[in-house]
Amino acid sequence: MTTVAVPTGARRRPELAAFLRSRRARVTPEDVGMPPGLRRRTPGLRREEVAQLSGVGVTWYTWLEQGRPINASAQVLDAVARTLRLDRPEREHLYHLAEVPYEAEAAPADVTGVSPEIQGILDALVPHPAVVYNARYDVLATNATYDLLFVHDDFPMVGPLGVRNVLWSLFTVPEPRCPVLNRRIELPLMVAQLRGAYGRHVGEPAWESFVRVLSEASPYFAELWRSGDVVPPGTRVKAFRHELIGEVRMTSVSLSINGMPECRIVTYTPNDEESRTAIGRLPGRR
Repeated sequence: MTTVAVPTGARRRPELAAFLRSRRARVTPEDVGMPPGLRRRTPGLRREEVAQLSGVGVTWYTWLEQGRPINASAQVLDAVARTLRLDRPEREHLYHLAEVPYEAEAAPADVTGVSPEIQGILDALVPHPAVVYNARYDVLATNATYDLLFVHDDFPMVGPLGVRNVLWSLFTVPEPRCPVLNRRIELPLMVAQLRGAYGRHVGEPAWESFVRVLSEASPYFAELWRSGDVVPPGTRVKAFRHELIGEVRMTSVSLSINGMPECRIVTYTPNDEESRTAIGRLPGRR
């Protein structure tokens, strides 16, 4: 039996149609400030009401809800999403079904820590180091092993903006004191990842100040920033050195956090038995 591949768009359009109908059915006229009217046969809003409230043509919205192959802009989808009272996951789902790029919600500027539940996850990962970073590499939370490995007098983390930030530390300490051994490989990747996040925050004072101050403090950072390279977060092996336990090789893995857009848990797992043994020799480990 021969299997015929169905184009992705053809599969998504029926899903889009069903999703819009189900969301429309749950919104009542009263929800949007309209009179209920008489002889209403639909459980929620009518198509023409959604179109009117969204500022789009009735025919266009009808075709969208029928799953016809029409183009939809982000602005129009946003208007429909507001009318249908979609929450953030539903809005993202709408974008994916309509095959329109979805721009994730940026992290709130005032995020300075994590919930007890997230801290509990970090603590449960001991003896593996773990940390929560935001998109700017501000350190929001750590566990005990991370602190033992990275937080010491030779590697100060608090920069001139008064926030613990790992990029500030890596670029402003003298190279012999930098804990990252493969510095010329790892630091360009971190800056390229930072630039990828920066695109969502261009013009924001906190981001512009951070880039400016770090560029002034580190010619190497300024050089990498000018290159314009962009990469996403990814799993990779990093080599670190510690003055008491020597060299360790760790695999880093980034995990997203629900409810904290652009923040991630980064875990470090020993890449070999020598590194695992070395981590066990950290002062203060029990």
